[in-house]
Amino acid sequence: MSASVLAAPLQSIATPTLWAVTIGVLLLLLAVDFVVTRRPHEVGMREAVGWSVFYLALPAVFGLFVWWTYGSTPGVEFFTGYVVEKSLSVDNLFVFMLLLSAFAVPAALRQRVLLYGIVGALVLRAIFIAAGAAVLQTGTWAFLLFGAVLLVTAVKVMRDATRDEEHHVNIGDLRSVRLLRRLMPVTEQYHGSKLTVRLDGVRTLTPMALVVAAVFMTDVVFAVDSVPAVYGVTEDPYLVFATNAFALLGLRALYFVLHNALGALRYLNHGLALILAFIGVKLVLHWAHTVWPAVPDVPTLLSLGVILGVLTVVIVASVLANRRDRRSALAAEAALAVDGSRGDTVSRTGA
Repeated sequence: MSASVLAAPLQSIATPTLWAVTIGVLLLLLAVDFVVTRRPHEVGMREAVGWSVFYLALPAVFGLFVWWTYGSTPGVEFFTGYVVEKSLSVDNLFVFMLLLSAFAVPAALRQRVLLYGIVGALVLRAIFIAAGAAVLQTGTWAFLLFGAVLLVTAVKVMRDATRDEEHHVNIGDLRSVRLLRRLMPVTEQYHGSKLTVRLDGVRTLTPMALVVAAVFMTDVVFAVDSVPAVYGVTEDPYLVFATNAFALLGLRALYFVLHNALGALRYLNHGLALILAFIGVKLVLHWAHTVWPAVPDVPTLLSLGVILGVLTVVIVASVLANRRDRRSALAAEAALAVDGSRGDTVSRTGA
């Protein structure tokens, strides 16, 4: 791809009608989610699984539509981008889990907090996607910039993943929380899903407002990482937006399905670091290919294979490590039980 090509608008499969239909369907799905979460209630596994299956079927159907209508290249790009974004969104869920725990959000209110987080993420992704498209049109250097961002992020994620320390969130250290507390008083108790209440004639924030603000701030961080990552798969702004939207829509239900499993994926961040580094190298090679055509360009289908391979290794390695730890714990308990029984025998004999 030459600089003259990038000076023109980025090629996209989307027509104004397709954009309008997509945004309309997205708003409709968000409206349905707001109706579902309007009545605070604890989400059961059956409800969570049902919605998760629905939100996993949607991108599958959409991807097949893109493949059938526009060809295999956009189809593979969509599915690859979706896998990347879904992988990053699972890490997003892990941070949400830490925040919900730190703020002691009642179980009945958690899905409303998650929905606020998803809406904020969608808005921020749309802004970053538009900005990314504008940057890409300025020249091939944008690929080098995006690649550098991902490589730096990959190093940070890997460094954090290799530290043997328990992940936790200190509410007092969050800048968004400190700022809101300086601006307005905050109640100690939750008042349903309300963000503010009037107490003694004074408009007061609830803890719900603080956790939503904290979630929005994490949305900014993840948008900085995820948008360059998916631009490393496809340069079509519409497909970039679609992959982000489909990956985010099902997070509310997926949280309740994976709540216990998230902690078990001990090597998730290691895998995400490798994926981000791979896409970063891919973007750098793509920039080099536009300058020196002899430099190889990584095909999208190969990228999909590498990403799926890394995720498979992450899941298998996490499962095996958890089984090994459980066996070690059981063996230790058995050894303690044997030592205890021996001690009782000795004491009785001595008596």
